[in-house]
Parts: sequence; structure tokens; C-alpha cells
Amino acid sequence: MQYFDSHAHYEDARFDEDREEVLKKIYEFGVTKYVNIGCNIETSKKSIDLAKKHDFIYASVGIHPEEINEKSYEEDIKKIEELAKESKVVAIGEIGLDYYWNAENKDMQKQVFLKQIDLANKLNLPVIIHTREAICDTINIIKTGNFKTKAVLHCCPFNIELVKVGLEKNFYIAFGGTCTFKNSKNANEIIQKVPVDKMLIETDSPYLSPDPKRGMRNDSRNLEYIVRKIAKVKNTSEEEISQITYQNAKMLFNIK
Repeated sequence: MQYFDSHAHYEDARFDEDREEVLKKIYEFGVTKYVNIGCNIETSKKSIDLAKKHDFIYASVGIHPEEINEKSYEEDIKKIEELAKESKVVAIGEIGLDYYWNAENKDMQKQVFLKQIDLANKLNLPVIIHTREAICDTINIIKTGNFKTKAVLHCCPFNIELVKVGLEKNFYIAFGGTCTFKNSKNANEIIQKVPVDKMLIETDSPYLSPDPKRGMRNDSRNLEYIVRKIAKVKNTSEEEISQITYQNAKMLFNIK
């Protein structure tokens, strides 16, 4: 089977000692495409460098809500715009709202989120959306925001209203390791609700390892557990899920 990991962070320091070895192993396993995700200027540059070095890697660039610098965000977005012109950049993200770590700058987060949506529209690139402890505000922005490009709800929170609104806007829904957790409320219901042609799979490596690898450093080989979970709930084959999500990711990111 072939897999497309739509969201991973192999520039992360947790891979510093064996990055190339891990990338070789995931490719040999069948992960023949993945997008390395930028969260600030530094990680966006590192994502581009990885993509230039390896044919099967693509990059996204963006300012994550946790990474917003209130003094320099306008300049940072200009830098993201320049980075986004690199040939292997396929998306703006991850961007969005996160009130788990910082609920003191909600207005600033919304402002930076909207400005990066505008940037994605300008560059005709899809948007990768992060949301944590910010469901209502995220729903409001999805409903009222000026989305002219495609988008994906990354590491989909299992909130029925959020997924409903996302699907109404023709967004993709990405499933990661959390869908395999025994305590993931609504996971099965959400998997059933999302049409297979709107599904993506992701690992968010090195984070959020699925059961039975929970608590360990994650890598893209663990996509098999996510695919297995989706296939079981959808009552279909793992090969069908891997193939459909592979094509969905290519379509979202406009990869030939």
C-alpha cells in the first residue's frame, strides 16, 4: 500500500539524531508522499529545505497561533508570502486558533488567522487549519471567512458541529492518531459522517502517536493504524482507504 501523510514535522528536534534514517524507513514502508508543516519562519524554512532535498517531501509555510509575535506578525506574514513562492510549497499552514496555551490574545490570533487566509487566497494555495480549545471562534471564521481556496481541518477535533460546517464549505477532514484512542469521544461517529472523498490521513509526527504506539515518538509508518481504524468503521478495506486518501491529498495540494 501507498500512504500520503498530509501533516508531519520531521524538522522537529526529536528527529535530529536519526532524521535521514527515519525518512528512508518511512519511504520504504510505503509513505511515498508527505507534507512537512511550517509553524513559524524557522520551521517553514526548514520544511522547504527538507522538500528540496527529497523528491517525496512537500512543504507548507505559516504562522501557528502559538507562534504569533505581536510586534512582528505583519513582517512575519510578508516573509511567509515570500517563502510560499518556493516551488515545493503546497499550502499555507498550519494556521488557526489555539486557546489552550494562550487565551489572552484571542483577537490577535483571529486577526493573524484571517490575514493568512487572505494570503492563501492571493497565492491560490490551500489552507491547513489548526484549532484547539477554540471551536466556536473557528466555526464562526469558517462560516464568515473569505475562503476562496481549499482547506483541511488538521487533526480533526471530534466536534460534530465543526465537522458539519467544514463539510458544508467543502473542506477536507484529516484524521490522525487521536481517532484510535479509546477515550476519543465521537471519533467513530465523525468517521462515519465524513465521506471518504473528503478524508485525509496524517500523523502530526513526532506527536500524537496512535494506539498501540501511544506515548512513543510518532512517525509516518503509524499511518497504518489510522487507516485500519477508518477502514473498520467504514466497513471497507485498508487498501481502499489508503488509495482514496492518497488521491485526496494530491488533489488538495495540487500535486501531479
